[in-house]
Amino acid sequence: MIPARTRWARGLPATMRGRLIAGLLVLLACACAAVGVASFLALDRSLLAGVDHQLAQSKGRYAASLEHAATQPGDDRYAARGDTRAQAAGTFGARVLNGTVTHAGVVSPRRDLDDVSAAGSALSLSPRDRATLAALPADGHGHSARLSWLGDYRLMAVPGADGDTLVTGLPLVEAEGIVHRLQVVEGVVFAVALLVTGVAGAMWVGAALRPLRRVAATARGVTELPLADGEVALPDGVPYTDLRTEVGQVGAAFNRMLEHVGDALARRHAGEQRLRTFAADAGHELRTPLAAIRGHAELARRHPGPVPPEVGRALDRIQAESVRMGRLVEDMLLLARLDAGRPLRRDEVDLTRLVLDATGDARVSGPDHRWRLDLPEEPVMIRGDADRLHQVLANLLDNARRHTPAGTTVLVRAGAPAREPVTGAPAHGPAGPAGLTELSVIDDGPGIPEELVGEIFERFVRADQGRSRASGGTGLGLAIVRAVVAAHGGSVEAESRPGRTVFRILLPTPGPEALPAGPEAFPTSGTGHVPHP
Repeated sequence: MIPARTRWARGLPATMRGRLIAGLLVLLACACAAVGVASFLALDRSLLAGVDHQLAQSKGRYAASLEHAATQPGDDRYAARGDTRAQAAGTFGARVLNGTVTHAGVVSPRRDLDDVSAAGSALSLSPRDRATLAALPADGHGHSARLSWLGDYRLMAVPGADGDTLVTGLPLVEAEGIVHRLQVVEGVVFAVALLVTGVAGAMWVGAALRPLRRVAATARGVTELPLADGEVALPDGVPYTDLRTEVGQVGAAFNRMLEHVGDALARRHAGEQRLRTFAADAGHELRTPLAAIRGHAELARRHPGPVPPEVGRALDRIQAESVRMGRLVEDMLLLARLDAGRPLRRDEVDLTRLVLDATGDARVSGPDHRWRLDLPEEPVMIRGDADRLHQVLANLLDNARRHTPAGTTVLVRAGAPAREPVTGAPAHGPAGPAGLTELSVIDDGPGIPEELVGEIFERFVRADQGRSRASGGTGLGLAIVRAVVAAHGGSVEAESRPGRTVFRILLPTPGPEALPAGPEAFPTSGTGHVPHP
């Protein structure tokens, strides 16, 4: 169930500007309503007090004249109307005796009429009107009531001389008209005030929040920068830094934050550059002594004389470790070249043939696994570096072989993308959804630990921390996969659960003119000398 506060907040504008303007208009509307109610009550009370004063001045003379009108001989009109002298038009009079209305009349605005009914001396009161008049207290105070044929009246009852009650009333039409005109005027004035205030408030709030919008725009620009990779040029800070205002304080704090972030990114980039330079230099320096160690180990093994078993085993280990360290050096040099942005070759590559060759090699290395292919009938052609793409696929197949038990089925698929990239999976690379070729390696092994899926493509990350360094990999295989795929303008992602692990590569398939062969590309073989990145 949605909390009441949340449901209420959903009705407010989303932006701070809209909320401030809405709040201003709501407060102004409340103030206008309070002023209107107060003025209405004050005017109504004042008008009723005036009417009560007139009723008090009449002292029930008109109501009394209705009873005694017949005692005036020779004047039928007087008997019919009562004494209307000095009585305002519409004055109502009634005599109540023992809870019964005995006489009732009203002063007509046309006192020269001979028609008794027009003069209004004889009124037909409804039972409700009679009950209202009979219930009036004879306290000399005004009471508002509605008479069926006359409308709203202000009535006042006073005790009569004969033990009866004399009721006098004045119409409230004029007072109600004045109050209604006041309400109309106030409504128009308040509506205009709200409109003008809304327009002026929108301009004023917009001007006041302009520096804050600059902060938001700068922050959006920072979020669009690739902060995770390479050297990043942060935008300039916001110019509004008046510390006397809250917006200025936010701007100043934002500028300081940008400075700290820029300094941290610069330090990180410098550290990465030093590490890359160190890795490249170390790799180049290690290649020569490693070659010498391997050569001397092979020369010692060719010695014609008898070699003690201990010495032979030592020579075997020296040769095996030198070969493994040579592969590590070549991987480090490859990553250093890719980090430096050195271009790869852009040749026509038959991805179908590449998959067949790499899977055949994997089948020889892992005969206890089941290797399956899912390839289209037509060759899948892309442009890229065939050797590096072969290395990518070989690394993925080698990982599937090393980290799954015997009998695991490994499926290699190539062709058009079967679906969009995996939602929430770590993807690396700028490839878009159109013009892509998919290369996937899928196995039904135990899967990758959930905590490692998000960082599996980082360098020196190993899924099995307990396995031997001698038998396991270096933790650079998937890092090379990501770097090579990114150098081809593609993306790679991984998703894993027990019983299904998928490594999915998407490579762009532009026309031949878009990616010509690159004679300047560095060599793809690890045997020759490679220029320093």
